[in-house]
Amino acid sequence: MDNQHNTSSVLQLKGFNLSSESTFPAFLFASLSYMIIVFCNLILILTIVLNKSLHQPMHIFLLNLPINDLIGSSAFFVQFLKEIVTKSGTIQHSACVAQAFFVHIYAAGSVFILTMMAYDRYIAICCPLQYNTLMTFAHIMKIITSVWISNLILIGVLFFLLLRLPRCRSEIAHPYCDNPTLLTLVCADTTINNIYGLSWSTLSQVLANGVILYTYLRILIACFRSKRSDTKAKALQTCATHLLVYLLLECLGLFTIISYRLKNISPNFGMFMGMLTLIFPPTLNPIIYGLKTKEIREKMVHFFQE
Repeated sequence: MDNQHNTSSVLQLKGFNLSSESTFPAFLFASLSYMIIVFCNLILILTIVLNKSLHQPMHIFLLNLPINDLIGSSAFFVQFLKEIVTKSGTIQHSACVAQAFFVHIYAAGSVFILTMMAYDRYIAICCPLQYNTLMTFAHIMKIITSVWISNLILIGVLFFLLLRLPRCRSEIAHPYCDNPTLLTLVCADTTINNIYGLSWSTLSQVLANGVILYTYLRILIACFRSKRSDTKAKALQTCATHLLVYLLLECLGLFTIISYRLKNISPNFGMFMGMLTLIFPPTLNPIIYGLKTKEIREKMVHFFQE
């Protein structure tokens, strides 16, 4: 099989090793996790969309985060729950590619969206007099559209390069599909794929981390120079929330990438970290932003009281 092209449309999933006793607890945990993610993110979306007072640049940018989180968590949980129930140990190649595509859209989108939100906070805190002039609705839409189109193009090229290569293996040793696991099925030279993947990952990380580092340094300087303690406290609280979410995502993503590169790391550890990347941020983001942002918290309370 390793020396011949494999045209089978069915792949074997080797990442699931659930015993009969652990099947129900795993299904219960996965179902509850997914329901919490969907519920919390939908509430955040509806709260922002249905309240005109929240149609401000900061909240419009924030709206993209739960949408992106739902894309990533749905890509993972739908197949994960199906596998727990059916125990088939297989997945269609087309379904695997689709899952991998949306997982990468989510991962890259999270970095881009959080960077976009950091830029908004920088303008609001460091250039408050120019904020309304700079952050017009047209400008906001240009930024959001640019982020999503750039994300789609980058990931689209990544998967175009992947799908042009022939397969000669059919075992996925991971609980979900992504580009690195699909590359292990290929029986051709993957140098171009590796160079492209490493290049755009490095470039996006350098740009995102550079923008965030610069904006937060400027924000901290502006806060400490401010003589209004209430403004300083509010700005620091908002930025601390954004920074916490970003660091969480970066740490989980970094551990996942490292687990692919180092052979002496336990495969189970790599699977665990990869799953946390798709479970933790989508669960915590709406809770953090819903509870820590006063305007959203008040509208949420009002939403449930109606």
